[in-house]
Amino acid sequence: MTASFRRTIRQVAAVLAFAASMSALSVQPSFAFSAEAQQMCTGDAFRLCSSDIPNIPAITACMFKHRAELSSGCRAVMDRDLAAKGKVAAN
Repeated sequence: MTASFRRTIRQVAAVLAFAASMSALSVQPSFAFSAEAQQMCTGDAFRLCSSDIPNIPAITACMFKHRAELSSGCRAVMDRDLAAKGKVAAN
């Protein structure tokens, strides 16, 4: 196996792990990311919180910790999802 093939396999595995993590969040009653948030925030999660994948609570905490560094689309969707859940987003 070449190094690039192994890197591709790791990236695919990480994407699947993150998707599974975000999907599992949607069944937690305390906070659920919408499908749009999953789509908008996947890149941010990998960029900022890749070391926490697949630990769902750690990913969530990391995304909130790095809120100021999130892409504008991800931040907007997360804020909207939080408002819909009756929670207030931190500035």
